[in-house]
Amino acid sequence: MAESRKLAGIRIVTGTTSPFTRYERISVSPASCSIRSEYVIAFYTFKLQYKCNNSTPAWEQRKLEDIANRVTRKNEGESDLPLTISSQYGLVDQRTFFNNQVASKDMSGYYLLRKGEFAYNKSTSGDSPWGAVKRLVRYEKGCVSTLYICFGLDGADPDFLVTYYETDRWYKAVQMIAAEGARNHGLLNIAPNDFFDTALILPPSREEQELIGLFFARLDNLITLHQRKRLSIRQRSPVWS
Repeated sequence: MAESRKLAGIRIVTGTTSPFTRYERISVSPASCSIRSEYVIAFYTFKLQYKCNNSTPAWEQRKLEDIANRVTRKNEGESDLPLTISSQYGLVDQRTFFNNQVASKDMSGYYLLRKGEFAYNKSTSGDSPWGAVKRLVRYEKGCVSTLYICFGLDGADPDFLVTYYETDRWYKAVQMIAAEGARNHGLLNIAPNDFFDTALILPPSREEQELIGLFFARLDNLITLHQRKRLSIRQRSPVWS
């Protein structure tokens, strides 16, 4: 718990664009939050501060197509691992997640996703009202439905984008391209070209993106460790059960 309290009010200096550029975190208790909700809270409670330095570049708006390339490679017997997107756990083995294989046994027509690439699931849920964008990190490769919109990055830091898509800052862009009443059994009617035309806000410096992405990745890992520790204590001690 002591380590959790230390996270409140934390401040770091990026040192990437200016010695006056800082990210300040408003008090939040990770112990009272789930891993993912804490991720979102942390992103919002950091704010960029400038101290009268006109040379400090502001964050810029760019289209997804400017920093990403669409992945449409088909699986030609290279993988037999069916993947699905969980809003909480990311891209996971479909057989384990559902205790069953929902995908066709013949996955030659599926997209082949490689480790580090992203997929957008247009299916909506209570936790993800506009779908979910996740990065493949657990496996070297796997197969996803062609209903997913897949992409790799060539102009942005992947950890930063993971953090960005954990927030709801990208919802508005998707709302603008999803026709009203276009939901079909929870599936949004969004064309790939329109999705890649959506705008994102990000630091122009790749180094700054990397530092922000790395910071939140470490924060997420720390929160996970704290929650596992608390769960272990509860399981071993009848006092906490």
